[in-house]
Amino acid sequence: MTERTPLLNYRLVASVNESELRSAPASLAPEELPGSPRHGSSPQRQPKKLSVFFGVVVPTLLSMFSVVVFLRIGFVVGQAGLYQAILMFVVAYFIISMTVLSVCAISTNGALDAGGAYYMISRALGPEFGGSIGIMFFFANVCGSALFVLGLVEAIMGTFGIPEDPTVAPSPHQVLPSGYWWSLLYGTGILLLCLIVCLVGAHIYAKATFVIFLVVISVLIMIFISFFVVKPKPVTLPSPFKPSNGTGPVYPTTANFTGFKLETLMGNLYAGYVEDYTTGKMMSFATVFAVMFNGCTGIMTGSNMSGDLKNPSFSIPRGTITAVIFTYIIYNLLCVMVACSCDRVLLQRDYSFLRDINIWEPLVIVGVYSSTISASMSNLIGASRILYALAKDDLFGKVLCLAKKTSRSGNPWIAVLMSWFLVQLVLFAGKLNTIASIVTIFFLLVYAAVDLACLALEWASAPNFRPTFRYFTWHTCILGIVGCAIMMFLINAIYASASIAFMLLLLLLIHYLSPTSSWGYISQALIFHQVRKYLLMLDVRKDHIKFWRPQILLMVSNPRSSVGLITFINDIKKSGLYVLGHVQLGDLSTLPSDPLQAQYESWLSLVDHLNIKAFVNLTLADSVRHGVQHLLFISGLGGMRPNTLVLGFYDDCLPKDKLIESSVSSTESTDPFSPSQDLEQPPLHRFASLRGSSDRQDYGEFGDGKVLGAQEYVSIISDAMKMLKNVVLARYFNDFDKARILTPPSILSKGEVFVDVWPVNLLRPDSCSYVDTCSLFLLQLACILNMVKAWRKATLRLFLCVEEGRSIRGPEAKLGQLLKDLRIKAQVEIVPWDHVVALHWQRQSGFNKNLTSKSPDLTAEEMEARAIEEESEEDYANSFPSNATRVSDDYLTAVNKLILDQAMPPPAVRFLYLPRPPADTRRYATYLHQLDLLTQDLGPTLLIHGVTPVITTDL
Repeated sequence: MTERTPLLNYRLVASVNESELRSAPASLAPEELPGSPRHGSSPQRQPKKLSVFFGVVVPTLLSMFSVVVFLRIGFVVGQAGLYQAILMFVVAYFIISMTVLSVCAISTNGALDAGGAYYMISRALGPEFGGSIGIMFFFANVCGSALFVLGLVEAIMGTFGIPEDPTVAPSPHQVLPSGYWWSLLYGTGILLLCLIVCLVGAHIYAKATFVIFLVVISVLIMIFISFFVVKPKPVTLPSPFKPSNGTGPVYPTTANFTGFKLETLMGNLYAGYVEDYTTGKMMSFATVFAVMFNGCTGIMTGSNMSGDLKNPSFSIPRGTITAVIFTYIIYNLLCVMVACSCDRVLLQRDYSFLRDINIWEPLVIVGVYSSTISASMSNLIGASRILYALAKDDLFGKVLCLAKKTSRSGNPWIAVLMSWFLVQLVLFAGKLNTIASIVTIFFLLVYAAVDLACLALEWASAPNFRPTFRYFTWHTCILGIVGCAIMMFLINAIYASASIAFMLLLLLLIHYLSPTSSWGYISQALIFHQVRKYLLMLDVRKDHIKFWRPQILLMVSNPRSSVGLITFINDIKKSGLYVLGHVQLGDLSTLPSDPLQAQYESWLSLVDHLNIKAFVNLTLADSVRHGVQHLLFISGLGGMRPNTLVLGFYDDCLPKDKLIESSVSSTESTDPFSPSQDLEQPPLHRFASLRGSSDRQDYGEFGDGKVLGAQEYVSIISDAMKMLKNVVLARYFNDFDKARILTPPSILSKGEVFVDVWPVNLLRPDSCSYVDTCSLFLLQLACILNMVKAWRKATLRLFLCVEEGRSIRGPEAKLGQLLKDLRIKAQVEIVPWDHVVALHWQRQSGFNKNLTSKSPDLTAEEMEARAIEEESEEDYANSFPSNATRVSDDYLTAVNKLILDQAMPPPAVRFLYLPRPPADTRRYATYLHQLDLLTQDLGPTLLIHGVTPVITTDL
């Protein structure tokens, strides 16, 4: 069954200006808003004047009293027996009562406008839930409209149709031909009448709502009176369904109305499932429940009328609950009276028996006809309005664009025609009981989704979810969901599974394909709630080396020149935290507003464009150094804080725009700092264009400009190490293209990819340890890169530097055992470097000679004191393990050449050991110069320094 909304038609039309309301300036007075009476030539809004009774109770009762109360109440008792019939109503009303509580909670959470249940749910929960529920609600209304048309056809054929059994003589008023195609023709005609009414204007139906309600109530009163007044009598049964071969059991032609008798009651207490005489199919608890449940739907009609109510938050809960209680009482009273007065055969074989036992038979016919045709029209109207609202919200793009069209009066006639066409297709089912299961499952799914939506709002604990209706908890929502799910699968597991899959598919389609809306997303509230809870549970005191993972802060000045580095670092984060940091120089006290707020959209668009899993953190500072300190201190939450800082290298390489190469020409012709241009450009085009070498303003690949000097750059590295952060310097990633590197040049070629690892401090050739903290950290990062799916086929090459005079077996075996213990698969390459080390020791001996030559007149005691002074200075420098001041340019050039000579074939990326900066800040420039010589022309290279243990051999 479906939701009937007598006045929904013209109130929903008012919602066409909803997008205007969203975009209207907040400073406008209510009468100045788009769609208000004083706004241009917009039609004047109808005043909200419906009370609880006329706005909620009447339409809800009309939705719930129709086919079941007149045509199927005897079917339910005759098939299931009184006990199971009452049990069915208890189960059904328990399910809808839980859903009523959810509907009341959502409908009282703030002001409501026209738009019905779809508008209410979509605006409360976001487009994914709203759109998927809206489509399911639309199909439920379509199938419900067809169900009521078929019910009316069945009633007409029962009264005026010629019996299909030629042995049964027709009565004088039975003149209509019978059969499947004739029934389809009658249904088409009735549906055409509904279509005409909907096209002319649903106000015609709205004005007749109260009259129809009076007719239905009058018929119900006469039915109750007839049970007491009409004397026992035999009733002629309609002809049954017969198989196409003409065979089948012989059915009785008459049954008895016995009046109130204990014997009749006893015969109707227990279940007695037989074949349905209209379809010839065997009935069961599930199939009977599916038919019966259609009389329990319609509970959302009151919320659909929200735009026409004086006080929706007051009227919807009271009116809906009143209607539900009233219908529950009526259904149970009818079940008891039917079970006490009609024998089993009459209930099972004549669905129109209430007409035969009434004081005045035509009155029941009028009640059946009026209730079913009104239900059919209201479902057709409701379906068209839901479709129109979906089209207006552009959730499905151009698929529903035609449904946006309306007549001059605002009637969505295209949506009406589309809904009518779908209802016509459903009519080919032929029989009411055939589609009852589908309709019931659709409504159960919608009700379960409403309960789920309310549950999500409750669990999200959003401060703005505070409905005035408080008689619900998350327990009632779960009970409603579970009840709906169980009954769906009991009715028909195949239909239920297909419906759920269809709704999930719609949800995913809307999530990935629909444009971003301004309604709010319940998923974001739920994610926030869960993330906060788990962040609180993530205790930093319980950190263990076994579960260490890199949590990276990558400093980026201009993403245009950093695309390669951003995507590469995304590969080595190993499901850890990844933050893109950016420092803008400035003083907030001298600015009219925060300049960073307007930049977030561009940075988030960058994350989406590059398809990386990263957060964005921007800061405003008087210097880059202070800005990086800010980000290292404040980035992350709880146990999710960066432990590794990645910087671009400080050099003079000209940056290249790899973000949107096609936009270079356009960015050259516009001022990137112009506000008007900034608003007109797409988000990715709003990043400042790259400058020439003489006037660059970037700091990142950090070498881009003079805003950041060499001294400050090394200070940032030193600051990070003082804060116990691992540091990575990335060089030559301007042209890094992962797809080109990892894709073989041809199908036939192997296209081997190598990652070279040099886990030794090349600036301290006198200390060739492979097992210090920094070396193990370097190995760990290389291993992590090799674990990424795209890099899994890459081969790690670990270079072992040895002197020819020493045995290489010992160090090689020791290193191999270390790799085995660490579960790292790598090729160990032996590299003799005697000639390189010789340059270093020549430098050291030259230093001692210089000490004597500089002071030839010094006494032995004075020379000893000078040596002690030099030694103490050296010890102070070595307190931060770096001998950077003691290596010559010739030595570094030789090391650089040694690394290049081993690159056959050249690797995709190199991992080198990064020593600490010297303690003496006067030597920062020399330190940076030595790093520059060491990595000259090496291609994509990472200089890595680790300060914390990250590898263990324990379980």
